Amino acid sequence: MEHRAPASANTPLTRRRKAAMIIQMLLDDGNTLALGQLPERLQLQLTDELGSLRLVDKAIVDAVAQEFTAELEAVGLTAPGTRDGAITALADHLSPVLADHLRKQLESVRNGDHWPIVADLSVERILAIMQAESTAICAVTLSKLPVAKAAEVLSKTPGARARRITYAMSQTEGIAPDAVRRIGAALAQDYGQPINAAFDKASVQRLGAILNSTVTDTREDVLDGLTSEDPDFASNVRKAIFTFKDIAPRVKPTDIPNCVRNVEGDVLIAAIAAALAGDDAMQASAEFILQSISQRMAGQLREDAQERGHVKKADAEKAMTAITTAIREMADAGVITLIDPDEQEEESAR
Repeated sequence: MEHRAPASANTPLTRRRKAAMIIQMLLDDGNTLALGQLPERLQLQLTDELGSLRLVDKAIVDAVAQEFTAELEAVGLTAPGTRDGAITALADHLSPVLADHLRKQLESVRNGDHWPIVADLSVERILAIMQAESTAICAVTLSKLPVAKAAEVLSKTPGARARRITYAMSQTEGIAPDAVRRIGAALAQDYGQPINAAFDKASVQRLGAILNSTVTDTREDVLDGLTSEDPDFASNVRKAIFTFKDIAPRVKPTDIPNCVRNVEGDVLIAAIAAALAGDDAMQASAEFILQSISQRMAGQLREDAQERGHVKKADAEKAMTAITTAIREMADAGVITLIDPDEQEEESAR
C-alpha cells in the first residue's frame, strides 16, 4: 500500500494547491459549493489537484486558512472576473442588439455549443423555426428546449404540423452529437440575429390601426377585398380592428365606466343615439354601455339620445370613433384588458 508523508511547511504550495485545500476544508464543514459555475477547465484542474492531496500538516492547513481569511477580509468588491461573466451580468442592462451580439461570444459558443442561443429565443421566434424547418430539425430543436418552453411552443404549433414533429422525435435517438451541434449552430446563425425590421409592428397591427380610423364603408370594402385575396390575413386584420360593434363582445362591463368617463358628454350622446338607431350589433354595444353604467346616468343618456334624434352619418362615425379610441388607448396603456375573440370562441365551444 502506498503511504504519503504529510506535506510539511517546507513544501511549496501553488495557488491551485491552496484552492484545493480550501475546497476540501469547506466540504469537510458540510458546505455546498457551486463549482459548476466555474469554467470546465478550472473544474478539471481543481479535481486533479484535490486528487493529488492526501495528508497535509496541520500548521500548513492553519496557514492557508488564515491567508484565505485575510484575502476575504481585504476584498471590498466582487465582480464577474471574466468577460463571459460580465456579459451575463450586464446583458439585461444593455441595448437589446448589443446584448444579443455579446451573448454570441460567450464561452459556450466558443466551445461550439450554440443551443443556449436557440433556447433563449422568444416563443414567437421558435415558432418560426417550427414552421420553416424540416420536421427532423424541429424535433431536435424541441428536444433541446427547456420542458416548459417546449410545451408552450408545441401547444402553439398547428395540430397537423405538431403531430409530424412529435413523430419525428421518435427518430432522433441515433442522431450523432456532432450533427446536433451543427444544427444548433445553423439555427443560431439564421434565427439568433436581431431582426432588422423597418417597422416596429407587424403588418396586421399596422393595417388594423389604419382601418380603425377609417369610415365604416371604406373599412368594410377593404376587408371584403382582403378576404377574397388572402382569407387568413383578412381574418387576422379583423381581429386587430376594434370598432363600436366590438364594444359589447370585447370589453368587460366593469371597464365601461372608466372608458366613457374620458369621452365628452355631447359626443357620447351622439354615439348612443346613432347606435340605437343602427343595426343589431350597433344596438347591442349601445345597450351594453347603458347597462354597464349607473342607472341614473344610463337613464339620462337614453333620454338625451332620444331628444337628439337622427345623427348625421359623418357625426355618428366621429362620435363612435372617439369612444373606441378612448377604449383602445386605455387598453394600450394596460389600464384595461380587451377580451380576445379567439379565447371567447374556445370558451363558447366548451
